[in-house]
Amino acid sequence: MAELGDWVQIEQRADRPPFDQLRTQIIDGIRDGRLPAGTRLPTVRELAGQLQMAVNTVARAYRELETAGLVETRGRFGTFVARTDPADARMARAAQKYVAAAKALGLDKADALAYVEAEFGRPNSNKV
Repeated sequence: MAELGDWVQIEQRADRPPFDQLRTQIIDGIRDGRLPAGTRLPTVRELAGQLQMAVNTVARAYRELETAGLVETRGRFGTFVARTDPADARMARAAQKYVAAAKALGLDKADALAYVEAEFGRPNSNKV
C-alpha cells in the first residue's frame, strides 16, 4: 500500500481547497512513477488520519480521481491506481492532430512548439 502521508503536503492556507491539493498530488505521483499502476491506495479513513483531514475531503478527491479514470475502486479490496492513464491516449491523439496541422501549414518542429509554448504562457489558456 502506498504511503501517501510520507510525501503529500496539504497547505491549509493555500488558495486551492484541500481535496484539490490531494487530487493533484496523487495525479503527480501517478505520472512521475511514485504510484505505479496497480498500487493500492490507503483507505479513505486511513489517509484522512495520516493527513489529518476530514474523511469527506479525502473521499471527494478519490471520487474525482475515479471519475477521471486514474484510480479504480474494487469493492472491499480497496482503491488502486488504474492500469492506464486516460490522458495518455487523449494527449497522443491531440498531438497527432496538431503535428499534422503544423506540417500541412509548412511549420517545422521548432515553430510548432513555439505556438504551444506561447499558448501555455497566455492568461486563461485553459479556456476553450
